[in-house]
Amino acid sequence: MKEALTAVFEKSPQGYIGYVEELPGANTQGGTLEETKANLVEAIQLVLQANRQLTEEEIGSGNSHVVKEALGNVSI
Repeated sequence: MKEALTAVFEKSPQGYIGYVEELPGANTQGGTLEETKANLVEAIQLVLQANRQLTEEEIGSGNSHVVKEALGNVSI
């Protein structure tokens, strides 16, 4: 089974808020549903980028016992 992220959008007085159930920190808002969806894609990218950077800083201290490799499309 392929894993998919779940986007949740809630109507608010100012427009919409959106977040991803499986990715804490990936949340946003927008005036329209379409704007909120686009903003959420950007939020996901930013959270993943920040997580990568934090990990690089943590393991970048010369630990020769670390193996990194791309997973590609993962089925769970």
